[in-house]
Amino acid sequence: MKFLLVGGICFVTTTVINYALKLTVLHDKPVTALAVATIIATVLSYVLNREWSFRTRGGRERHHEAALFFSVSAIGIALNSLPLAVSRYVLMLHVPEVSRPVQEVADFVSGIVIGTLIAMCFRLWAFKRFVFPQSDVRPRVRVPRARKGPRSSVVRHDSEVREAG
Repeated sequence: MKFLLVGGICFVTTTVINYALKLTVLHDKPVTALAVATIIATVLSYVLNREWSFRTRGGRERHHEAALFFSVSAIGIALNSLPLAVSRYVLMLHVPEVSRPVQEVADFVSGIVIGTLIAMCFRLWAFKRFVFPQSDVRPRVRVPRARKGPRSSVVRHDSEVREAG
């Protein structure tokens, strides 16, 4: 579930950055816009996956783990961009061959939806297999539970503690 939540955050990040680039400076280069957006989301993904999703997994030195993470992610970026490249340059789903709305729907479905699903499946498998291979290597961090009851949030002063004791 944590991996999926991180993926969701990175999906939104990728989509927002992709469209920001595609609608401004990379208007004629949709595959490049998607690749740049995916690279930025990959850095965010590393931090979130390392510190939260796979916090208790590992078994490698951090620099080795990071190199593997970004190597796997580079393959994931290529897999993510491939359906968009096929849609645009093989199936010719771009203006003037199709209307602008058809182009945008095709870009979204091929690059954002299909590409992300393919890359996500690959990354999940590769992260568990190569990047974070061993379970329960790092200790779990226990968060103290809050006390329940009407007085749990009341602050006691030193004088009250001495009187109660």
